[in-house]
Amino acid sequence: MMREILLDTETTGLEPLGGHRIIEVCCLELRNHMPTGRHFHVFVDPGREIDPDAERVHGISRASLIGKPGFADIADPLLAFLGDAPIVAHNAPFDFGFLDAEFQRLSLPPLARSRMVDTVAMARRKYPGLPASLDALCRRFDIDLSQRTTHNALLDCRLLAQVYVELLGGRQPGLGLVSTAASRATGLAAPVARTPRIIIVSPAEAEAHAAFLSRHVKEPLWAAFAPANVAPGNVAPENVAPGNYTPANAAGEA
Repeated sequence: MMREILLDTETTGLEPLGGHRIIEVCCLELRNHMPTGRHFHVFVDPGREIDPDAERVHGISRASLIGKPGFADIADPLLAFLGDAPIVAHNAPFDFGFLDAEFQRLSLPPLARSRMVDTVAMARRKYPGLPASLDALCRRFDIDLSQRTTHNALLDCRLLAQVYVELLGGRQPGLGLVSTAASRATGLAAPVARTPRIIIVSPAEAEAHAAFLSRHVKEPLWAAFAPANVAPGNVAPENVAPGNYTPANAAGEA
């Protein structure tokens, strides 16, 4: 099954090249675009102050990070969790830029851009001209936002997992979201073979039907499809092959 990693970060500010650092990282594992329940989530001591505007966005204070591991302590387990899977993120260049800056400080290579899946770009392709923020997409797809009072990497990842599925086409049958084995486990009965039932029309019924048509239906469309030797309404058994009861040969006789 296809493995992907859905990722989000929170930071001390907006510019990694200006010395801002990562303070929270969350990764959710996806298989066939659906969460497996495995995740990597950690708060990081950035070793610097947090920009007040950034703190207003995510609500994470400098004091709350004292004693947390530094990025150097979490880099190896983070890379192990990422593996070589594609990385899905909302505004992915932002997260990739911060991760690359952190890796560079440790003399580690940057993340390959070929692994980047940016859900902002996906949303703009699918809904050109419309807002592509996570909040806007959640509202568009009727995803509950009641817990999102501030930005939080773990909650944002869980919301983005739902948004990502919708951007891919939604939870529809035939997309491979449910395995064949799982569908069999639901206990659905196998189709039952049924023997076609021949409907026999008596001469009296045919006559009554023909009379109804003559009174209420003028030049019925299906008459044009009747066999040449079967006049409209001539549905007596001798004119209809067994089991061959269709509108084309079942009109009433005038």
